[in-house]
Amino acid sequence: MREALEHVMARADGIDVVRYVGDRDELLAAVEDERPDAVLTDIRMPPTRTDEGIQVAQALRRSHPEVGVVVLSQFADPTYALELLEAGSAGRAYLLKERVSEPDELISAINAVVRGESVIDPRVVDVLVRARSVSARSPLAELTPRERDVLSELAQGKSNAAIARSLVLTKRAVEKHINAIFTKLELPSPDDVSRRVTAALLFLASGEAPRAED
Repeated sequence: MREALEHVMARADGIDVVRYVGDRDELLAAVEDERPDAVLTDIRMPPTRTDEGIQVAQALRRSHPEVGVVVLSQFADPTYALELLEAGSAGRAYLLKERVSEPDELISAINAVVRGESVIDPRVVDVLVRARSVSARSPLAELTPRERDVLSELAQGKSNAAIARSLVLTKRAVEKHINAIFTKLELPSPDDVSRRVTAALLFLASGEAPRAED
């Protein structure tokens, strides 16, 4: 897989690879040294070969929030995508490894995270939507225009206070809209973080772009 990625990156216009690494700690050290625009990582690496790619993405959200991260995985289970987006969806992508055979898709995802956008593999989104949908209609169709605005902001990983400032609403109004969104999307989980991330994924599944910053 690493050799395949090196081959793809060598042919990619507009992308300069500053370092290839083999494990989580080496990757974090390379980011500190090189300060890249983006990181392309496998979900599993030494030392434990479990979810190091997601660990790296979470660590960089705290230490280098400007660095985009594309995680490659063989798992279509939405759980891993949810974990990746727990701290916000901006600048994060989750793609299945089969996309390596589609270089344009991979390069597009790298460019997207550099711009602060989010990309979730369509197959992962399909699994999530099938699990959440209770009818042939998209659950997003039940949302009001204002609720869709709030969901767009939420999908960017913003807090309630930040959403209130962006949409010129009170925090209480934002809370009411978010509770309505959770109800309409049938997200009854008591874990607020999980509900926010799942709602964000459903929004991304709709194919709509988040609202542009003023």
